[in-house]
Amino acid sequence: MRSCETAAAKKGVEARMSRLFGTDGVRGLANAELTVELAVALAGAAAEVLTRASHDPRGRRHPVAVVGRDPRASGEMLEAAICAGLTAAGVNALRVGVLPTPAVAYLTSAYDAALGVMISASHNPMPDNGIKIFGPGGQKLDDATEDQIAAVVRAGSSLPRPTGSAVGRITDATDALPRYLNHLNSAVPQSLAGLTVVVDCAHGAASEAAPAAYRAAGASVLPIHNSPDGLNINEGCGSTHLSVLQEAVTAHGADLGIAHDGDADRCLAVDSRGNAIDGDAIMAILALAMRDAGELAHKTLVATVMSNLGLHLAMKDAGIGLRTTAVGDRYVLEELRAGGFSLGGEQSGHIVLPQFGTTGDGLLTALKLMARMAETGKSLHDLAAVMTVLPQVLVNVSVSDKTAVAGDTAVLAAIAEAERQLGETGRVLLRASGTEQLVRVMVEAASAEQAQQLAEGLARTVSAV
Repeated sequence: MRSCETAAAKKGVEARMSRLFGTDGVRGLANAELTVELAVALAGAAAEVLTRASHDPRGRRHPVAVVGRDPRASGEMLEAAICAGLTAAGVNALRVGVLPTPAVAYLTSAYDAALGVMISASHNPMPDNGIKIFGPGGQKLDDATEDQIAAVVRAGSSLPRPTGSAVGRITDATDALPRYLNHLNSAVPQSLAGLTVVVDCAHGAASEAAPAAYRAAGASVLPIHNSPDGLNINEGCGSTHLSVLQEAVTAHGADLGIAHDGDADRCLAVDSRGNAIDGDAIMAILALAMRDAGELAHKTLVATVMSNLGLHLAMKDAGIGLRTTAVGDRYVLEELRAGGFSLGGEQSGHIVLPQFGTTGDGLLTALKLMARMAETGKSLHDLAAVMTVLPQVLVNVSVSDKTAVAGDTAVLAAIAEAERQLGETGRVLLRASGTEQLVRVMVEAASAEQAQQLAEGLARTVSAV
């Protein structure tokens, strides 16, 4: 079985290489690449593009922008810069403080704001930071809007500068966290009483919100890594370092563990035996739950080409269709909107439920997962057994020209031979890196030995191009 990215998706990746915005906002080393000056300019440009229709030069009506952040130290500096850029453009900045990215997206809609800004570098190390911008309704921006904002940034000082009462103001939202928690609670009416969960907050944006959300739903909560000091975010913890959570779950005899990343837009899980449950397994569990409840639109799940073949086979057995997209949550979101689907996500644990949010929400995902456990009375281990993970081998191959690989006759012949050997029991995927001269060779097979053998053979062929 072959999986591949569409030509349009590949062109999109290549086009973004030279863009200000990456696949999820603007990121870089804080105060070196992502500077105060850039943050001010970016905020002003976003205000110009997203509030143009509602701009009042006399200052009688100010558009509003919601501004949130994760707890990394540089976020304080960048928050000040973002607020300065917004208010200088005549926009009122409504600070919501340290909250998950999905909370900022939700609050942008709940406060009827013109835009939202989240300052976070997600799972990246503490020295990095990023700026994510949401449009009205908390929607992620499309490429065209991002390019408009980038063009205004490059134009520099040509932006209008209001004076007097037309200058924006900065206020703090005191009800931001309660609003978000109420939203989560309304999305999961099933009581979680009787469940004990260990939650790894990654010393990040979920440190207060996640334990509060799970307790409000009735679960007994044991939080770890929930004491952010601005410097310890993602440090040996969270969704990229599951070992501590696995040990904590088994040591406490908990029913499950939940691991968030720095901005909590995704989650991974651990069952009571200490086994990791990735995004593919979580999607399989939620897809069955939504199918049974009549909530899975068109009986279809949306995932990326990197999802394990085991997910494809499990969904086929369950009578559920599976639509695949290029790698990146933006492509999942596009497919969800285009097809009117109700569930999608990535192997990394970035799960999107459009009925309840415009972006991945790790807290909502965890609540839905625990609700399925409470509803069925089954353990997470038993629920995850619906999917058998096939051995997967990924090899990164350095090449001189990644664009030449796709049409090389030797590579195509090698792929065809690998697919012949695999039949319906495996899968081959070749992907060009979006930022480097690399081709990623991925093979899934019934055995680890076969996957390794075929992947190494394909890698040798690719490296010879």
